[in-house]
Amino acid sequence: MHTGTRFHRDLVRLRRTLHRIPELGLRLPRTQEAVLDALDGTGLELRTGEGLSSVTAVLRGSRPGPAVLLRADMDALPITEEGEGPFVSQHPGAMHACGHDMHTAMLVGAARLLREADPAGSVVFMFQPGEEGAGGAELMVREGVLEAAGERPVAAYALHVVASMLPSGLFVSRPGVVLGASDTMRLAFTGAGGHSAMPHTARSPVHAACAAANAVHTAVDAAVDPFDPVVATVTGVHAGEADNAVPARAEVTLSLRSYSAQARGRMCEAIERTARGIASAHGVEVEAGTDRGYPVTRNDPQETAFAAATVREVFGEERYARLPRPLPASEDFAHVLDEVPGAYLSLGACPAGRDPATAAPNHSAGARFDEGVLSDGARLYAELALRRLT
Repeated sequence: MHTGTRFHRDLVRLRRTLHRIPELGLRLPRTQEAVLDALDGTGLELRTGEGLSSVTAVLRGSRPGPAVLLRADMDALPITEEGEGPFVSQHPGAMHACGHDMHTAMLVGAARLLREADPAGSVVFMFQPGEEGAGGAELMVREGVLEAAGERPVAAYALHVVASMLPSGLFVSRPGVVLGASDTMRLAFTGAGGHSAMPHTARSPVHAACAAANAVHTAVDAAVDPFDPVVATVTGVHAGEADNAVPARAEVTLSLRSYSAQARGRMCEAIERTARGIASAHGVEVEAGTDRGYPVTRNDPQETAFAAATVREVFGEERYARLPRPLPASEDFAHVLDEVPGAYLSLGACPAGRDPATAAPNHSAGARFDEGVLSDGARLYAELALRRLT
């Protein structure tokens, strides 16, 4: 497949256009318009979402065959970008700090490459909003993205760039669990308010909340198999408004990560049980609620081996490495992989001159990505689909 200088310049131009107009959540009207404009004239069947600003494009080859799905996410993060430049975010409070603008440009490039290659069968291009917590993939599945070609895909693939940790151009993945599940738990302690000079006349929930926040790790360590790890992080403790009043309510927020359904359940149960015991000891009440986030992302072993072999054949042996363990982040591409066998890969995009070990990571205001990997990402998307359909 030809990915020359002009092709690369077009991807850089599109990526920078998207980077200037970051949008959050499920509604991305300007991003959707930019993607539709970029796909204009390709001859793909285009469909937009009803409950979200998604774009589903279908390429039908001239020869019969199955379907393959390729996914790119399009939404940004509620972060104000650091620094200045010709294509920094024009929307204060929003930034493409996770590289989704890179993914979108790559998938547009893949569509152009595959149109020229004329694969046997169909390719579904899934341009998805709402990856950053809004659950866009699940909504697109509900709206029929997996049936867009007329039959379910036989395989699905996604790429994700990484601003740190990996050298630029290195593809990594692993079979089985590749990313963890994510949940948010809230512990709401309720007592009785009163005057700070007479705390004995009140029932402060603050002490219980602090004790629960400190007890989380001990409770989890005692309940979960250490060979099936979990992460429980206290991300917020909120109580009180006046400095001379005992508040009636205090809340603890926790971010939970896990790699199996069993560990996920045991962790939540242990935290809730501990919180109830602490509340009782302090004479207050507690309500525990868990907002279920994204499930575990599992790669199909055969599709992962196929993707690894494709990287090695197209780019060279040194361009692929197997992850020794799952990454602690989470992804809603898990909803697609729960329905279709496939693989999720990461691609190093640390800018030249920066040390991956110390470079600003994804989700930070200083995150920067090497645009030099855009053509390689587009080519891998295209090669995965073309080879899988051959």
